[in-house]
Amino acid sequence: MEKLAYYWKRLRENRLAYNLVLIGAIILAMAVTAHIVMQVGTRHGARRTVPDFSGIKLDEAQRTARKYDLKLHINDSLFVPAYEGGIVLDQLPEGGVEVKPGRTVYITINSFRQKMVPVPYVAGRSLRQAKNMLEIAGLEIDELIFRADMATNYVLDEYCDGRPVTPRSKIEAEMGSGVTLYVGVEGGYGTTVIPRLVGFPLKEAKGRLWELGLNIGKIDFDEGINLLNQRDARIYVQSPTAERSAALGSRVDLKLTLDTKKLDKHRAVAEKQAREAAEERLRLERERADSLAQAEFEQAAAGEQQPQTQAATQTDNDGFFD
Repeated sequence: MEKLAYYWKRLRENRLAYNLVLIGAIILAMAVTAHIVMQVGTRHGARRTVPDFSGIKLDEAQRTARKYDLKLHINDSLFVPAYEGGIVLDQLPEGGVEVKPGRTVYITINSFRQKMVPVPYVAGRSLRQAKNMLEIAGLEIDELIFRADMATNYVLDEYCDGRPVTPRSKIEAEMGSGVTLYVGVEGGYGTTVIPRLVGFPLKEAKGRLWELGLNIGKIDFDEGINLLNQRDARIYVQSPTAERSAALGSRVDLKLTLDTKKLDKHRAVAEKQAREAAEERLRLERERADSLAQAEFEQAAAGEQQPQTQAATQTDNDGFFD
């Protein structure tokens, strides 16, 4: 103690050394205080395992969240008829993930009823415009029906649930439901080329088919696909295959999967089939063009030969009457 008091006295006498030691002590005290505050504020080392909220009602999920010192936030809602209203359908982070206390878990719940939306009037618009207007409204195309009209690729009439949609009608439909469109095509018949859909999600594939005047056929989902993960599924088989000619209004069947290995395998097959179909289609188009050109040439040649024959006949007759 005497030595400590002696050194402290000597330090006090040296003003420069005393000030440097005092500054160092203040900095050290501030660092320790900040560390303690950070430890308390962030609950360093404290972890919580996120429970699985899926399949339980919202009020029960909130009680469970409070028990685990977590917060719930409703991020979205869907309408799945197979579940009760208010049931948790999905969550982020998923159950079993370790997080810090106070973490917010974002959940998707099942609506009590499907949302109703007004059906827009799209008659008089091009097929592409009509499709975009319906998608913005939360609707889709149920069926495309083509009939003879000079307004090719324009919507002639629109029906929703069997009821005609007019500029003054105030029809509402469940979000996600479809409408029937009657579309004009000159001569009453037209063809299009089936697009390549393998690798696309269902929503994008539907849009590409509708824009080309094709309908959605049978849709098959692999096991494990539901309304929650459907957006992640990809088409791995389409029938008919891509690059084939098809009549307007034809249907295309689709199969979807979440298996990336299955998708890669079928993608290679689909690309080969599409190349072969494109080559065959181009070959037939060239043959058809050549046939038409040959027919036009023969018709033109026959037209030239007929006046010559008539002229020769007239000359012979003139000699006879002379």
